[in-house]
Amino acid sequence: MTTTTPEGHLIPGIGVIETVESDNVLRWDGNNLYVEQDVFHNGQLVHRRYRKRVTKSVAQAIAAMLAQH
Repeated sequence: MTTTTPEGHLIPGIGVIETVESDNVLRWDGNNLYVEQDVFHNGQLVHRRYRKRVTKSVAQAIAAMLAQH
């Protein structure tokens, strides 16, 4: 399932509206847990498959869930 933030958010420093699309699939590269995102500025793709690391607290919660199984 791909999610999009259609409303985006303004980045005042560079004067663009940023929107993000992601398939919300957690990935592990051996060091980091991340999701891939496509990042758009004013509707123009600027980062394809950008890796956004999940926060430490999210990673810890996932680890705790996996440890229970």
